[in-house]
Amino acid sequence: MKDLTQALRELTGMLDSLSVPYAVMGGMAVRVHGIPRPTHDVDFTIALRRERLPDLFALVIDAGYSVAEPHLQGWVDNVAGMPLVKIRMHMEDHGIDIDIFLAESEFQKSLVARRQRETLEGHPIWFVTPEDLVLLKLIAGRPRDFVDVQDVLFTQGELDNAYLRRWAGSLGVADRLEQALREWQE
Repeated sequence: MKDLTQALRELTGMLDSLSVPYAVMGGMAVRVHGIPRPTHDVDFTIALRRERLPDLFALVIDAGYSVAEPHLQGWVDNVAGMPLVKIRMHMEDHGIDIDIFLAESEFQKSLVARRQRETLEGHPIWFVTPEDLVLLKLIAGRPRDFVDVQDVLFTQGELDNAYLRRWAGSLGVADRLEQALREWQE
C-alpha cells in the first residue's frame, strides 16, 4: 500500500502543479467508498486536452516514471469507450501501473465535476463519488467489479439512484445496475 500511496501523492501533486482537475477511481476509490481490498495499480480520470499530454508526460518522466513510446508519439488507447494513456512508476523490485483516462465524454466530464475531496492516509485527494464509482465498475463488468459495487452499496447505504439510473441508461449498463440494486436489497 505504501508504494501505491506514494504514487498517488506524487501524481496528484504533479496534476495539481499543472492545474489539471482529476478524480481517483478504481481500487483506490473502493478503499475510500467501500470495503478496502488489495489493488496493484492507480486509476485516474483527468480533465486534460490531448494536446497537453506532452506537458504531463514530461513531468512524469522527469520524476522517474516511464511512458510507453506509442503514447509519447500521440497514440491514445480506448477502453470501454474511454480514452486512456498509461504510465509506470518504477520501484526497486517492481513497478506500479497508472491508468489515466481522459475526460472527453459527457459522463467523464460529469464525473470530474462531481468529484469529492477525501483524506487518504493524511493526504487530501480528489476521488470519484460513490455513484460514479458504481457506474465505472458496472462499465468494467468483471466479477471483481460486481463485488466492489456491492461493497460500495453496503458501505454507503442509499445513493442517488436517479443519477445512477440516468447515467446507467446512457452508458448501456442499466440492466447491470438494476441487478446490483436488487442484490443489495436482498
